[in-house]
Amino acid sequence: MAPEMVPLNLSLHIDQRLWREDIRGSRAWARALGGAQVLTEAEVEAILSGLDVVEARIDEDGLGDAPEEDIHSVIERMLGEAAGDVAGKLHTGRSRNDQSSTGVRAYGMTSAKRIEVHLRALCRALRDLAASGIDAVMPGYTHLQQAQPIRAAHWALAHVFAFLRDIERVRRAGDAASVLPLGSGAIAGCPFPVDRDALRKELGFERLSENSIDAVADRDWVCDLVYAGAMIGVHLSRLSEDLVLFSSVEFGFLRLSDGYSTGSSLMPQKRNPDVAELARGKSGRLAGNLTTMITLLKGLPTGYNRDLQEDKEALFDTVDTLDLTLPPVAGAVETATFVPERMLEVMNAQLLATDLADYLVRRGVPFRTTHEVVGRLVRTSEDSGVSLSELPLDAMKAEHEAFEQDVAEVFDWFRSADARDSDGGTSLRAVRDQLQEVATRLAELENP
Repeated sequence: MAPEMVPLNLSLHIDQRLWREDIRGSRAWARALGGAQVLTEAEVEAILSGLDVVEARIDEDGLGDAPEEDIHSVIERMLGEAAGDVAGKLHTGRSRNDQSSTGVRAYGMTSAKRIEVHLRALCRALRDLAASGIDAVMPGYTHLQQAQPIRAAHWALAHVFAFLRDIERVRRAGDAASVLPLGSGAIAGCPFPVDRDALRKELGFERLSENSIDAVADRDWVCDLVYAGAMIGVHLSRLSEDLVLFSSVEFGFLRLSDGYSTGSSLMPQKRNPDVAELARGKSGRLAGNLTTMITLLKGLPTGYNRDLQEDKEALFDTVDTLDLTLPPVAGAVETATFVPERMLEVMNAQLLATDLADYLVRRGVPFRTTHEVVGRLVRTSEDSGVSLSELPLDAMKAEHEAFEQDVAEVFDWFRSADARDSDGGTSLRAVRDQLQEVATRLAELENP
């Protein structure tokens, strides 16, 4: 091999983390070859004992300065050193193509379960934060402009439901990974009568691949998992943006604990929301990994191609990034506290403009008319420098005769929130129902 080609050809620095999965697959394959009468019972036992030695060796000493190009070659060489010539029989009927695909799928299945655990912890933290804010009312925002009053719990629950969808995506990706390609060979299948279903059961896969060509080239499940990771990144970024804004002096709705904030190297008063900013930054690489995978796969001819070696970097980086990011975000949410009094301070009476329009609707005025009427009242209040809630009744009646003295009841934050009593709304009843729904779904996820 040309010297310039050597570093390009190497993948050991990437796939070395799959050594346990490779050994598990090799044990199962040795037994399958024994069952197919390709190996004698003594040969199977010699290979299994050798793999035990290899496992202990790597576990204790690592890989050292292994010169091989990939983890499969390292383990094959170490097995030869431990078991002798019989090690050369292990690769009978097996290709690097189905061997590698099996190991990385096993890794994906395990990783998906671990990511789900992280997500459930974040959902629990957000649920608890929501429960603490059920009696607090805050401005709800659209276009980052104050829109309507909502319960603080309602805001936190909006994030919970997004992450619950992420759990569903991660589970589907884990299920997609759980298809065993081992026994597919390089492209055409295995010429020996190995029991693939026994292999499937031993290795913990749900299904067998149906087509050997597809089996060695299929990386759809990797796309599924990195897509799930990209969506988690989107939702983490959105939550983080809220945490950054709401913990600032200008908003002050939320306080992050000192354990998830940092000071400034210059300004002693600063409490920087680093956990949120770092999580928001990580979302970019999660989205980038999805782009990598989609681009990688789009132009390949049918069957295995060496390009597919690149799948692991995107997959591993997504898993590593989520392992690194989700726990501290969950911890930050778990230790965060609402500041209800500050929420009330910044709430502008214009938040109740829609309630004012609804007041007229209940008196038989068409909504399009009420919308125009209240719009003019908002302009009047702005021009006169008087809060919408402080406009005199005469000014309101000048715009529409349906206004009466009881219009003053409209200007109540909690009354406004409780008026939105549709399922999924921000009333006390609706928010309690959402909290119960979250509790039920989390319980089902944790105790399937």
